Amino acid sequence: MHFLKTLFWVIAAIILAAFAHGNWSPVAISLWAGLVLETKLPLVVLGSILIGFLPPYIMLRATRWRTRRRLEEIERNSLPPEPLVADATLTPSPTLSEP
Repeated sequence: MHFLKTLFWVIAAIILAAFAHGNWSPVAISLWAGLVLETKLPLVVLGSILIGFLPPYIMLRATRWRTRRRLEEIERNSLPPEPLVADATLTPSPTLSEP
């Protein structure tokens, strides 16, 4: 399974590199107040993917964290209390006497 995962990422990296190489052209992005940013197209695509990916990822991580905390609290509260046990080192063990 690890091999398939590695193979997938290698193929994805090759496709991404081929896309970047084929589309390495300058792009002008108009910002506010007449400001123009000139950058390469693959960087714009990567930036837009990250902008679209990060908010759901952050929400997923926060939901998992909150759910894990709730489950741990429920498990803590559902365990029966531990019985009190006297410390065995303080009480001498009874010795058996032979008749």
